[in-house]
Amino acid sequence: MMLLLHPDVDWPNGMEGGRVRGHAGVREYWTRQWDVIDPIVKPQRFELLPDGRIVVHVHQIVRDLDGKVIMDRTLHHIYRLDGAQIVSMDIHEPQT
Repeated sequence: MMLLLHPDVDWPNGMEGGRVRGHAGVREYWTRQWDVIDPIVKPQRFELLPDGRIVVHVHQIVRDLDGKVIMDRTLHHIYRLDGAQIVSMDIHEPQT
């Protein structure tokens, strides 16, 4: 997965808040995240924005390690690419 990320990727820390940078930052964040939760993210559809960013409409279910659902919702993951690598990702709640 790291090959898909730009070396200086800017990634949201959806669990603790803030952002992480670079391969090491993302790796450390993902390791901490998967030590305490079990997230499942299923893409529903893709949308190309006029500025070139890609919006992935996802259904995300997050469980604690005992299997209890702690979140079940639809989100938008918005990616900015440089060639084939992800430069940044943002998480947004869809407007209702």
